[in-house]
Amino acid sequence: MVTQEQVYDALRQVYDPEIPVNIVDLGLVYDVQVEEGNKARVTMTLTTPGCGMAQQIALSAKQSVLHVPGIEEASVTVVWEPRWDPSRMSPAAKQKLGMA
Repeated sequence: MVTQEQVYDALRQVYDPEIPVNIVDLGLVYDVQVEEGNKARVTMTLTTPGCGMAQQIALSAKQSVLHVPGIEEASVTVVWEPRWDPSRMSPAAKQKLGMA
């Protein structure tokens, strides 16, 4: 059975092309659900609603999740509430970006 952590690990391979930090450490991934052991549902946001890379980042997230052994179906939903802010970033991400 696939675990949430396996899906999060896959999502750590996805980067916002404008920021050298993965989407998990940026705090963009709000929720991961693994259903029936082979379906993953990801809820995420982006740093700004006007992000020109929104579709590409969401598609990259979905493709990364589909590479997790055992995942047969994946969906990624981009939401705007709650809004993202830098407080959602991991300490490592803040340090990498000079914010710590």
